Amino acid sequence: MRVRITEPAEKDLEQGYLFYEQQQAGLGTYFLDALYTDIDSLTFYGGIHLKVWGYHRLLSKRFPFAIYYSINPKTALVTAILDCRRKPSWVRKRIASRP
Repeated sequence: MRVRITEPAEKDLEQGYLFYEQQQAGLGTYFLDALYTDIDSLTFYGGIHLKVWGYHRLLSKRFPFAIYYSINPKTALVTAILDCRRKPSWVRKRIASRP
């Protein structure tokens, strides 16, 4: 299965990177490495995760982030990568605003 990351999801990754890089130098790079590893796992495990608000949700192994994606015939389309520490109502609105 192929994995495609939408532009809004890329922006979510960028925001996470900036947040963690402000906490400690190099932590933002570690954040990106960990999240991209989780996203790459969708090539094998795409579609097995619980559906939340109409999207499959993969929880990151190292950071409190969730990867929301949908499955097309041969592609896992990553729609959002959001911080799990946010209010659920904020997450739901953010996901609903994505195409």
